[in-house]
Amino acid sequence: MNQDILPQRITTRPDVFGGKPIIRDLRISVELVLGLLAQGESYAAILEDYPGLDQDDINACLAYAHDRIDRIAVAG
Repeated sequence: MNQDILPQRITTRPDVFGGKPIIRDLRISVELVLGLLAQGESYAAILEDYPGLDQDDINACLAYAHDRIDRIAVAG
């Protein structure tokens, strides 16, 4: 996924979840999606449970996590 897409899919708003990153203002947090993936949930199961999401949203969550880890590694 093109990193330029992230700001369009992953946003933060101080009034939603205390400013945690969310997906397209849907009030679905990146943290939730990453947690579901970490528990072994499939893309299909997540998309079924959260019909407002699409596969690119899940990919954006993974890209967002990668970006944050990369920033920590570079800064460290």
